[in-house]
Amino acid sequence: MASQKLYAGAKLREMRTRMSLTQKDFATKLGVSLPYLNQMENNNRPVSTTVVLALAQEFGIDVTELSSGDSERLISDMREVLADPVFAESIPPLADLRLTASNAPALARAFIALHQAYRQTHERLASLDEALGREDARSQASPWDEVRDFFHYCDNYIDAVDRAAERFALQAATPEDLRRAAMTHLQALGVSVELADLDPLRVFDSATGVLRLSARAAPETQLFQLLLQVALLTQDKLIEATLDFARFQSTEARAIAKIGLANYFAGAAVMPYGAFSAAAQNHRHDLEILGRQFGTSIEQVAHRLSTLQRPGAKGVPFFFVRVDQAGTITKRHSATRLQFARFGGACPLWNVHRAFETPGRFLRQLAETPDGVRYISLARDVSKPGGFFGAPVRRYAIALGCEIRHADTLVYADGLDLNQAEAFEPIGISCRICERSTCHQRSVPPLERRLSINANARGVLPYEVN
Repeated sequence: MASQKLYAGAKLREMRTRMSLTQKDFATKLGVSLPYLNQMENNNRPVSTTVVLALAQEFGIDVTELSSGDSERLISDMREVLADPVFAESIPPLADLRLTASNAPALARAFIALHQAYRQTHERLASLDEALGREDARSQASPWDEVRDFFHYCDNYIDAVDRAAERFALQAATPEDLRRAAMTHLQALGVSVELADLDPLRVFDSATGVLRLSARAAPETQLFQLLLQVALLTQDKLIEATLDFARFQSTEARAIAKIGLANYFAGAAVMPYGAFSAAAQNHRHDLEILGRQFGTSIEQVAHRLSTLQRPGAKGVPFFFVRVDQAGTITKRHSATRLQFARFGGACPLWNVHRAFETPGRFLRQLAETPDGVRYISLARDVSKPGGFFGAPVRRYAIALGCEIRHADTLVYADGLDLNQAEAFEPIGISCRICERSTCHQRSVPPLERRLSINANARGVLPYEVN
């Protein structure tokens, strides 16, 4: 099979700008001519092997950055935006979307942001009785979506926060060591810690310096909340600097993101990058073994695996998603070419939905997306009890997976026939942009295809996709 050519003009320009080099100086260091570099930066030519080697040798750059999932994310997001009926008469071909994502990623992001603003306005108009007369009824992305997109386009990896957490946990060999280290830091700040019969997981009174943790919570949850408070109290400057860089549009988004970064610190401290990455490789990503070793839940392990994208030390590129019982995606991230629907739920053929039917068991699925890429997906239900009789139990399902070429690094691939085409189930992203014409679970027709309707015949669907 012929190798796929690598077009990464935007990445090359970004690297050159980051190093404050002119095109002439950059070309000299890469050992290519100025016109050739110009053509590569404008995606008129693919990145040559000479340039890939020079980037690694001359600048120490992790060349996997050139083939990151940014373009695929943008293409997926643009396709979903264009599935909006407002574009029904003017949908550009996929080739144009690929050119836009590669050559003008900033324009693609601006287009996506503009559509988000349109959706916000449309939704407010649909509930005019609530929006009418409110001074804050203006068009802007929801704070939650804004924060989710920030982490999404950072590959769910925040380098400065991740490294700070790793330094904090450097001397902690066990979860109990980490707990003692956190307690010591808080005591040095004049904070006392109490376990109490609380509904909230964590309550900190800054006036008295008392941190109260719920005695009902599991030990790993208590440790996580302890470290989250450590992050808020000891890493404030680092977190605020990261928030300044993100340039959120609202104070609400910034506040949500601050909690998200504190959560990130806590997870990275419990599962330090180097130690966790090495353990994941040694145990072939066995979530239960990793959970016991680091004193964490299966969901925390799966989420952490999806963040192992440190330049120069990247782990297996995973996708991670969490859905509720209604099928709504509540967490999503993908370091793979598989991207999730920004609006609505996940494909009903995906095994993450079946996890609710088999509580306490891992479900394995070999799947293929419409673009022909094959994946192995692992799904399991996760329950979060309230801690006392009668308390509501929150139930979710999580999925973790990667492209099939990484299957040998997963214990969950053992015993599966990876070479049999029939073993791979067809899945998609969203019915509106899925091109499969015979899917028996299709909820709405694809907007990019014409339909044939025959009143005298009825197949799996009440129409045929041409």
